[in-house]
Amino acid sequence: MAIDSTGIKVTNRGEWMREKWRVYRGWIKVHLAVDVKTKQIVAIEVTDERVSDGSKFNSLIDQAEANVSGRKIDEVLGDGAFDRKEIFDHLQEKGIQPIIKTRSNANTKARGSPARAKAVRELKDLGYQCWKQKYDYGRRWTTESTFSAVKRISGEYVTATKTENMIQEVILKFTFYNMLIS
Repeated sequence: MAIDSTGIKVTNRGEWMREKWRVYRGWIKVHLAVDVKTKQIVAIEVTDERVSDGSKFNSLIDQAEANVSGRKIDEVLGDGAFDRKEIFDHLQEKGIQPIIKTRSNANTKARGSPARAKAVRELKDLGYQCWKQKYDYGRRWTTESTFSAVKRISGEYVTATKTENMIQEVILKFTFYNMLIS
């Protein structure tokens, strides 16, 4: 499973005016968990742009476990935005292998999370290139491909004006993508 997030524009009208007058409209943020084998979206969370990627990680994992219908999640791929102690601990509790790129200056001592410390030591011992090859870290791009496909098919913006309708529209766009690839 690969997890990542992207932004969807709130509106596409008057883009040049926003540039000229520095008007800020904001984004809707979509957090996804994608099965790297089937390319199916197995979990989705939609928030505003102020919500961090890492804060939605554990709920995406829990949602994905419920949606994969009896299959076990073996590994989770994520970028540096998910380099958090609570994420590594949550994955360890569930018996899931974290394949998360840790910060280059990360401490190798446990400091509350032995699972993260182990991942940091492994990345430092192997070096980034060997670590990337060992875990086939490039599979993480499955989420990027999904974002790209949805934005090409249904646009990079929402047409709804109320926040709750924007969220429903975004969920429908990604649900439609799942139906297309099935």
